[in-house]
Amino acid sequence: MADSSISKPASAMNPFGLELPVFPTSPAAPWGNVMTTWPEYMVDAFQRNVLLLELLRQRGNEEIEITSRPMATVLRFDHEVLMSGRSLPRPMNYALSRIVPPPGVAIDPRKRPVVVVDPRAGQGPGIGGFKAESEIGDALRAGHPVYFIGFGAMPAPGQQFLDIVEGQVKFFERVVELHPDAPRPFAIGNCQAGYQTLMVAMLRPDLFGPCLVAGSPMSYWQGVHGKDPMRYSGGLLGGSWLTAMTSDLGNGKFDGTWLVLNFDSLGPANWLWGKQYEIYTNIDTGAERYLDFEKWWGDFIQLNGDELQFLVDNFFIGDKLTRNQLQSRDGTTFDVRNITSPIIVFTSTGDNISPPPQTLGFILDLYRDVDDIRATGRTIVYCLSHKIGHLALFVSSKVGSKQDEEFVELMDVIDCLPPGLYEMVISPRPSALPAGGFVTGDWTARFEARRLDDIRALGRNSPGDDRAFTAVARLSELNLSLYRTLIQPLVRALANQPAADLAQAVNPLRLSYTIFADRNPWMKGVQKLAASVAASRKPVAADNPFLALQTKVSDQIIAALDAYRVARDRMAEQTFFNFYGSPFVQALLGLNAGSEVRQAPGTSPEKQAARQAQANAYAAMLKTGGFDEALTRAVLYVIAADQALDQRCALALNVARQQLMHLSLPEFKVLVRDQFFVLQLDHERAVEVLASLVPEADARRDLLKQVNAIVGTGDTPLAAEGDRLARLSQVLMLPIGKPVAPATFGQTSVARTTAQPSALSH
Repeated sequence: MADSSISKPASAMNPFGLELPVFPTSPAAPWGNVMTTWPEYMVDAFQRNVLLLELLRQRGNEEIEITSRPMATVLRFDHEVLMSGRSLPRPMNYALSRIVPPPGVAIDPRKRPVVVVDPRAGQGPGIGGFKAESEIGDALRAGHPVYFIGFGAMPAPGQQFLDIVEGQVKFFERVVELHPDAPRPFAIGNCQAGYQTLMVAMLRPDLFGPCLVAGSPMSYWQGVHGKDPMRYSGGLLGGSWLTAMTSDLGNGKFDGTWLVLNFDSLGPANWLWGKQYEIYTNIDTGAERYLDFEKWWGDFIQLNGDELQFLVDNFFIGDKLTRNQLQSRDGTTFDVRNITSPIIVFTSTGDNISPPPQTLGFILDLYRDVDDIRATGRTIVYCLSHKIGHLALFVSSKVGSKQDEEFVELMDVIDCLPPGLYEMVISPRPSALPAGGFVTGDWTARFEARRLDDIRALGRNSPGDDRAFTAVARLSELNLSLYRTLIQPLVRALANQPAADLAQAVNPLRLSYTIFADRNPWMKGVQKLAASVAASRKPVAADNPFLALQTKVSDQIIAALDAYRVARDRMAEQTFFNFYGSPFVQALLGLNAGSEVRQAPGTSPEKQAARQAQANAYAAMLKTGGFDEALTRAVLYVIAADQALDQRCALALNVARQQLMHLSLPEFKVLVRDQFFVLQLDHERAVEVLASLVPEADARRDLLKQVNAIVGTGDTPLAAEGDRLARLSQVLMLPIGKPVAPATFGQTSVARTTAQPSALSH
């Protein structure tokens, strides 16, 4: 009888679904290939395991060494401390440093200073300058003075979150003082530092230029079903009482390792397997890169318990920031609308820690529509990616050479954008467009006008969802009060520093580093063995069938962990809404179906009166001004046809500001806004009176030539823009010229200027 197994399907013989390699079975030597490839694979696998163990040993030693130095940093740029927050009346563990330019890099003190604020979310300081291709590196190469606000691993005694916000006002005052002739600083806040920096700007908007926040959640409740599971954590744990108890067990300190563990657990496939497997397969080439990243990722810091409690209660669970329910110590309300300079939001749909509904939700929280944004004179720009993960938003070299470079290059353009809501769309430089002039890199940007519906399309809670999160906030307050009354006195009586140190040492994430360090006697001899292996390294051939089998097994493990994550997240979401969405639970917590938990953005009679007075003032400007006003108004009129502004057009207009108008950047910003609002009130009438602003025929001819040249620096004008250029020609009583005709300012041709964009801010 024939062997029945031959006729069985592969799935019956292989219940795990692995695609096993097929080995050659020639009649002459049926197992000859296997007898060769198997030993080769086993030698390679053994060597890889030894080298990986040695890498983990180095990682563990590095973690112990860097956490033993409270002021250790992974900031790779030389720097000098200008101010220490520990010397302030309310001390904090932050410091302001000046980045020392590398050799060969020239800094122009007249240019806008750039201030990078480091995120304090569990790991050690320096990630804002972790790589040469970074926000700091891009700003230095563009010739800007750069400052860095970093922190120490240990908080100052009694330090509170508001101490940090109010204390950093002093840092920005110092930067402005050092550059009195430069525009106000361009502030960059990554992750947690994003909303922290915006809060500083809310207190002192006069100290700030554009503010860039990367991956920074502001509307913490917002999201969409089936995504963003981290926002359910507070409710599933019963509120913030666990934060308080963890801090009490830490003798008043909260170990940042728990925050990092929360991030890691979002992606168990990468955390438990993928990251280790990747370095295992690339052990010969990726060791240095792996250790560089782990040096920061494993540098766990501590926070004061009360400091973190404020954040959890008021931000993550209370969602109070963008509803104007937080105040400084002097009673000033933290209102994002207090910030007068442009806000730039860098966000990604691939970010599962701070997704777009949370990073952009504040716009819907505070404004009724785009006209509401414009009426307050505010400018909001967002840049949206669909691939980048949370960390990559501010540590990726690819981001540094693309988005960060564009942000730095166009900071002055953004500062002068007319009020409104824009998306900054970054595209590869067309192959037909040579590098130089207004596009010096590999990317080009345009600012496209957007509506609030574009933000809603990215995800937004329903009223029922908001009620569920409101129920979480109320239950959290109740549970925290019960804990503080009934349990906290006992926990604090039992807590002590030795016990806190022990709990910190045996934290599972921290232990995953230190267990491989030299302090573990089982690791003796690993270094010597690894050196011997490296000397006799024999990598397996890429076509080895057992290597293919290894890859298949890894893929199956990742698939299983991903399936677990999906099931876990689905269960978490269902549990959350089944409980907190229950009318009975909500009624117990004082909510009902008619409860309004998130009021629509409102206004007041005083604000309405102020806006009407402002509109009257702009109406009075309709027929006032000269060549500068006419040129600015005409350019804005033409580009409004496309509802977008190309960076080349914007930079060309900036050249006109310098060489024709001879205006400073602040003066030009006022001019642009004035002419924008004049057009908004009555754009047809505003265009009709242009001839009266430039009565001389030669000046009108020059005006039309300049408009054609500025508009022509971008892409070929659209039909609507051509129609508006024709309309201008009719109004100015001149024949229409070619849109791409160059015009000269002194000796400089707008269309073919070789001036570097980085020099346009003088």
